[in-house]
Amino acid sequence: MPPLLFRSSRSVLVIKRSLPKYLNFPCLVLCLISSFVVCSASAALAAAPPLDENAYCGKGNVAHFGGKDGPAELPRACYYTALDGTPSPGKQIRVAAKTDLTAAVDHAKCGDTLLLAAGASFEAAELPAKKCDDQHYITIRTDTPDAQLPPEGTRISPAWAGVASLTGRPQFNQPAGGPAKLMATILVRRPSGVLVGDHVRFIGIEWTSDPAANIGRMVTLDNSDHIILDRNWIHPPEGVEIGKGVGLTAGSHVIAVINSYVSGFNCVARTGKCTDATAVGGGSGDAPTGIFKIYNNFLEASGENILFGGAAATVNPADIEIRRNHLFKPLLWKQGEPGYTPTASGQPLIVKNNFELKNAQRVLFEANLLEGSWGGFSQRGFSILLTPKNQENKCPACVVDDVTIRYCRIRNVAGVFQIANALSDAGGASTDGGRYSIHDLVADGVRGQDFGGGGSFILMIIFRPPLHDLQIDHVTAFFPGPLAAIQNIESKLPNFVMTNNVLYTGGSRGAFTSAGGGPTSCATRSQVMGADAVLKECFSPYKFEKNLIIGDNHGGWPAGTITASSPQAAGIRAYKDGISQDPRLCHEKGPGCEKKSPGAGADDGRDLGADIDAIDAALAGVE
Repeated sequence: MPPLLFRSSRSVLVIKRSLPKYLNFPCLVLCLISSFVVCSASAALAAAPPLDENAYCGKGNVAHFGGKDGPAELPRACYYTALDGTPSPGKQIRVAAKTDLTAAVDHAKCGDTLLLAAGASFEAAELPAKKCDDQHYITIRTDTPDAQLPPEGTRISPAWAGVASLTGRPQFNQPAGGPAKLMATILVRRPSGVLVGDHVRFIGIEWTSDPAANIGRMVTLDNSDHIILDRNWIHPPEGVEIGKGVGLTAGSHVIAVINSYVSGFNCVARTGKCTDATAVGGGSGDAPTGIFKIYNNFLEASGENILFGGAAATVNPADIEIRRNHLFKPLLWKQGEPGYTPTASGQPLIVKNNFELKNAQRVLFEANLLEGSWGGFSQRGFSILLTPKNQENKCPACVVDDVTIRYCRIRNVAGVFQIANALSDAGGASTDGGRYSIHDLVADGVRGQDFGGGGSFILMIIFRPPLHDLQIDHVTAFFPGPLAAIQNIESKLPNFVMTNNVLYTGGSRGAFTSAGGGPTSCATRSQVMGADAVLKECFSPYKFEKNLIIGDNHGGWPAGTITASSPQAAGIRAYKDGISQDPRLCHEKGPGCEKKSPGAGADDGRDLGADIDAIDAALAGVE
């Protein structure tokens, strides 16, 4: 059962309807019997999601996600990745430097552990399948003792490969005594990445390549089964263009990337050898694929930090758990920013977004920190894209369905969400896109033109199939553009819900605007009449209630909307230049608070906007 975390300034016994959506009735009964539920007297019930690596997955791969979060179904299956559930009870075999690693794996038996000499390099193209079972993993690891590695469940960093820091990146953890070469290195020799078989756990491995080698991907998991990359550093050589980190590609099944550092993946504009760099991603082919865990990693790539879809496929990757990751693009990659260094050709890197789904089902995206996304390279710098795509008309079966995004923070981006059920360039439609639950999310530091985008909260481009069942609840966001820019020329979109949000919109064209499409688009004519008119033209049924809208003077809001002229009038603390150091609502006049916020306690005792205490707790240690 996931642990419940409560934070409080004063203890009271409270049961409110603002309990976290994954808390089921038996768990509630247990909490009542065994302990007092502690909460803040000023904010109904402040509860964070669980932090543990296997909080939603019991031993034996027993899923505990729960059924649904709002309209979205949560993952049905999971991967239990603790060492006690993925044992290697066989021999420990020391592998000396320059040994043929493929031969070493070939000679090993299921359950053996290969101890690779720390500081040494091992070339590899393929690590063959052994047809092992869940009780006999082959572990491939550094021979550095466990006591000198980060503990199980803790993120590793380049410092364990002797690198004290990386320019433009956040500071990272260090070994006791400072940086040291405690990892073993696998040098990738296969251009499409080292191919890995089944039931393998990698611990304390650095993955890179010879700078002179023409490598396109580091790790390829085609038809791989039960693979865990645990406490690995995966990166190109300094200054080398490599587009892909870990490929969860055709037939990948039961795969985990955990506690790792994936950095430096990039494609160079105009002169480069690739056009779309991704740290972790996949979702192609004809073989069933899915049950993925991406947990507690630093993930960096110039294109998408995480991407599913975008290639030919007849299947949908499903049951995807993405939790407690830092999705990051350094601003030194952006022209005009301090520290920017051009590539050897003088061209910038191709930057797209942080997280994109083009083909995926039942995705939990929880407690992630997303930083850095700007436009200028075929896209406009949105952080999160939910865009089912029949890529090149080779994936008519593609869907993006049942996506839950909760307890996350987004900053330094050109826009927040792009949701597009659009046709491919060849004119083909995907199968479906909908059932999205977005709640308890904070977005600030959203830029506009200086980041190559429009600075909007959400851009919706809908052709076919129709978008349906989108719920946005208890979100706090500050952005300089429209709240929503909409293009839809088909029938009204069903089941659109925006409730209990705090939104500071600076859009000069109005909060709800047209994103194009001419007079047949639902928002083109109605936008001049305000938000209520656009909602009536574009959605049916819809619900827009108990939203605190700041800074918009265009009027035309649905009944029940709360408006304020400025963040100060709305009772927002410590707001300056699009960033709120403390986006909690004021409950009374005092230091940092000119007045009580009209959104304080407005949702049956719970504040409007995101649960900041829960988000802070969820993101503890992620950066």
